[in-house]
Amino acid sequence: ASRYKGLESFPHSFSFLLSFTISSTVVFNMVVEVPRWTNAKMEIATKEPLNPIKQDVKKGKLRYVSNIFPHKGYIWNYGTLPQTWEDPHHKDNSTGCCGDNDPIDVCEIGSKVCLNYQVQVKVLGVLALIDEGETDWKIIAIGVDDPESQKIHGIDDVRKHKPDYLEATVDWFRVYKVPDGKPENQFAFNGEFKDKDFAVEIIQSTHEYWKALLHKKADGGAIKCTNVLVCGSPYCCSEEDAKSIVQSVRGKHNFLHFEKSRLMHLNSALKLNM
Repeated sequence: ASRYKGLESFPHSFSFLLSFTISSTVVFNMVVEVPRWTNAKMEIATKEPLNPIKQDVKKGKLRYVSNIFPHKGYIWNYGTLPQTWEDPHHKDNSTGCCGDNDPIDVCEIGSKVCLNYQVQVKVLGVLALIDEGETDWKIIAIGVDDPESQKIHGIDDVRKHKPDYLEATVDWFRVYKVPDGKPENQFAFNGEFKDKDFAVEIIQSTHEYWKALLHKKADGGAIKCTNVLVCGSPYCCSEEDAKSIVQSVRGKHNFLHFEKSRLMHLNSALKLNM
């Protein structure tokens, strides 16, 4: 088991606490990168020191996703699960493709627009996107505090209480890169959603890949694994060293100021042990 120590204002979303249990329900900490109905492609910058959230840049320009009719921006609260990693050197048995070298993605489908950095969710199922030849799992989840969470416990409940939402999700992921001149994406399982048990198995496997990465047993390429949370990892540094890293890049990236304001409410959650 890994141990964690407190966080003051250091942005390392890649290593946040993954999950815990409340009244026999497994609850996952989702890092919200993009609130619903927005277009800016914000993401955990795994190749930046301490992994802050920042807007993706392509060919020197800030990246925005196009509106996919009839929707505006992302149609869910979009983000990732910390302590997961889709290994680009491992070919998934289900999809036949290697991972995309990122944390596993989450679509939170509740009724709220999540403006906070973190939301606690329960997993409902998963969609297997094949994005430019890479496995890119999309976990379907709902916030445990969302009013709809009491009646939605799995994929079948989503179909019942949110008709056509899953179909819209498949359509969105299929074509969202087409306005940028890229071909439509493909899916494993013919675009069918797998249930929550299957989804949790996928999360567990990507968590094992993450642990291997954080202990130098896997090759993440340019990923920066430095953190102050995962004791026992050779990448774990002191808070003083983390402060020095933040100060060295402060002023170069405006996202650091944005990060600090969003991270303050996470202190108590990050003092847990796993």
